[in-house]
Amino acid sequence: MDTTEHEGADIDSRRLPSGKPPGEEAPGAHSGKLIRPRKLEEYLQSGEEAEAGGSRNRHSSAPHGGEADWGGKAEKKTDPEPKPGDRIAVRMEEWFDQLRERVGYQESFDVQVREMVFGGKRSALLFLSTFMKDTALTEIIKRLSYLEPDSVSQTAVESFLTYYMPACQVNRTRSITKLIEDLMIGNTVFYVEGESEVLLIDAKTFPSRTPEEPVLERVVRGSRDGFTETLLANVALVRRRVRDPRLRFEILKVGKRTQTDVAMGYIEDVANPKLVEALRDKIQAINIDGIPLGDKQLEEMTVKSDWNPFPLVRYSERPDVVASHLLDGSVTVIVDTSPSVMLLPTTYFDLVQHAEENRQSPFIGTYLRWVRFFGILSSVFLLPLWYLFSQHPELRPEGLGFLGVQKEGRLPLVLQFLLAEVGVDLMRLAAVHTPSSLVTAMSLVSAILVGDIAVKTGLFVNEVILYMAVSAIGMFATPSYELGLANRIVRLVLLLAVYLFQVTGFVVCATVILISLSLIRSFNAPYLWPFIPFNAKALLAVLFRRPLPRNASRPSINRPKERSKQPVG
Repeated sequence: MDTTEHEGADIDSRRLPSGKPPGEEAPGAHSGKLIRPRKLEEYLQSGEEAEAGGSRNRHSSAPHGGEADWGGKAEKKTDPEPKPGDRIAVRMEEWFDQLRERVGYQESFDVQVREMVFGGKRSALLFLSTFMKDTALTEIIKRLSYLEPDSVSQTAVESFLTYYMPACQVNRTRSITKLIEDLMIGNTVFYVEGESEVLLIDAKTFPSRTPEEPVLERVVRGSRDGFTETLLANVALVRRRVRDPRLRFEILKVGKRTQTDVAMGYIEDVANPKLVEALRDKIQAINIDGIPLGDKQLEEMTVKSDWNPFPLVRYSERPDVVASHLLDGSVTVIVDTSPSVMLLPTTYFDLVQHAEENRQSPFIGTYLRWVRFFGILSSVFLLPLWYLFSQHPELRPEGLGFLGVQKEGRLPLVLQFLLAEVGVDLMRLAAVHTPSSLVTAMSLVSAILVGDIAVKTGLFVNEVILYMAVSAIGMFATPSYELGLANRIVRLVLLLAVYLFQVTGFVVCATVILISLSLIRSFNAPYLWPFIPFNAKALLAVLFRRPLPRNASRPSINRPKERSKQPVG
């Protein structure tokens, strides 16, 4: 498996005022002169003089007020005064005691501290070796080690942050709780003895794989990149496709122990603000130890589905699909460590559409959509209807007299169907857990044992194997894996209803299921929209893949702030 490293800080040693060893002089950034490291007050004075001369170039890229380019003052972001028990100790030995108590320093092997003296100040770098970006920290240590004792003023943290810290993303805090939170996500803590404030440096890396084509959403034509388990990489894949400055990604944390990062994405002037607020409130209200299984556990904590087998959110591993839903007014939820993204709100008909339909011409896309609809309907109704006609020949339509069993088997038909259903599920599970090099051999053995030998021995009849295979193909043609499993449960329920109550059972059971689906809501969106409640224009958009110029409005079910996707002017 390929791995790539995601750096949390870029190091550019050429932008440091003291980037040379003692005895050498470094080019100044405020003027063209050669300068040596000096006290903060002198450096500020020289910077003001240079700025008056018009040669100072200030640049800041700190969205949170914690990042600073060395050429100008860092924007100060003062944390609220921490409570007495939450303050950072000013003596290093006491600080070590805090670390031993709170993060298991000297017990956990990956909690590391590097003690050094920079500019005459006793300092320490605290980091997790499992997340540390060694090249970034090595560069930081190398540059700071060049500082002379008179380079740092009494306000050491201010000096290091404003002029001497060669890192892009740097925040500071006075809270030991905030310090530990940043440490646990991989940031490095820069501590100076005698200071009640520390610097939090984003110089981390995560193990990650390169984007690959999703297994469940393959297309013949189209992009081959898919989401990975790294949240930053997934957000980048979406932003690459939606370069709208109004695209927002709000970061939230879930789990008292896991502290899992959750990014909620939406387009500010398109998405329904009530939906955004409701989803944000639900995520913030979660009170649980953690969600180590990622998005599925988050779904169960936010969408109260209980024992409902039908999926109330759509999962996608394709960035282009997520970008399309964002433009339609949907809200996305990206969970760190999960390679799939949740799309809200979701209807039943959202789950039966596939990206391949939009990669073909409107006519071919409509044809493929209808073929998929036929497969999904077959996976639900084919077996129950065939069993009904085989048990009641008088119900067969004219011209379908061939339907039925040509030769009786040793087992009742309903039992054959149930065993075949379990057998298909067993083969599917075995294929998932079997090494790829043995899947073909396992499939051949399963086909021979279940298909040929079972029929020859009389356990199954040919018709059961045939119709079971057609239903299984229809289930696998369902774009949503979760919906395919739910449709399988519906098929079994209809089959048992026909076995117990014949025609009445089929009609009543199908009606009850339809009414139940019509009562389901996904974040206040009717699950069977646009069929129930009926919306003719939207239903036509579901049945036919219209040309893009004619698809000019967003789905009304999302209640977008701006309906038109092709505004005039």
